[in-house]
Amino acid sequence: METKRLNILVTGGNGQLGMCLRDESRRSPHRFIFSDVNDIPGLETLCLDITDRKALDLVADSENIDIIVNCAGYTNVEKAEDEISLAELLNATAVGNLADTMARREGSLIHISTDFVFDGSASSPIPECAEPAPLSVYGATKLAGEKAAVGCRSIILRTAWLYSEYGRNFVKTMLSLTAEKPVIKVVADQIGTPTYARGLAALIVHIIDSGQIGKSGIYHYTDEGAASWYDLASAVNRLAGHDCQVLPCRSEDYPAKARRPHYSVLDKNLVKQTFGVSIPWWQDSLRECMDKLSK
Repeated sequence: METKRLNILVTGGNGQLGMCLRDESRRSPHRFIFSDVNDIPGLETLCLDITDRKALDLVADSENIDIIVNCAGYTNVEKAEDEISLAELLNATAVGNLADTMARREGSLIHISTDFVFDGSASSPIPECAEPAPLSVYGATKLAGEKAAVGCRSIILRTAWLYSEYGRNFVKTMLSLTAEKPVIKVVADQIGTPTYARGLAALIVHIIDSGQIGKSGIYHYTDEGAASWYDLASAVNRLAGHDCQVLPCRSEDYPAKARRPHYSVLDKNLVKQTFGVSIPWWQDSLRECMDKLSK
């Protein structure tokens, strides 16, 4: 029996995860439509503001959308402390719009969330059943988005420390800084897991292509292992062959408005068992990304 060709709307299609999804979806038999509020020259992008419910419904109905993959959101952790209303609008209210639209169409939503819903007090990898306790406006609005997403059939994927060859991210920043400066200091007391956005994009396409979109729930996905920002910066410096001296420092040395979890390594057993995927170690993913950047 022939499988139905699904229509999938990707919001935030010009961000780094959206860009990785563009690459990974080329091998999918389904139809992916990429939307954003901004254009990138040479990229086919549907202009869509997901805070506009009428516009969202119009697109969903005219394109006969079966699944929305929500890669959009307010991600500036520091600015969110001042721009609370905007963070709530993009990270929570807009997600409610997406869920309502998919509920009306009897479709599904894949929504991306974050390790920042936790307070960092854990000392071992955090399972999905752990009680959220966000420390920042960003974390709180993302948690509100998770609650809004369950208004329809939904898969919520919590991830962390995303980087890729696209857009602005920590890896690309460290690549530039270690090339330009003889010495840099990087925070060593925040522990999490660097995650190559291409791996998360591949998981999303796998869930859809393998017909597992009905397995609703919250899942954790990052690369394997644990690292500090100092460890990640040191690895970038080493793989790039730069001569920069990378020194560890404490979070207190760089005062910030937003509090960040000191430990946010996520347990990935559920996502591996449920969807039958293996996950690479963060060092291997970083090497793959940097190989692409060097080319």
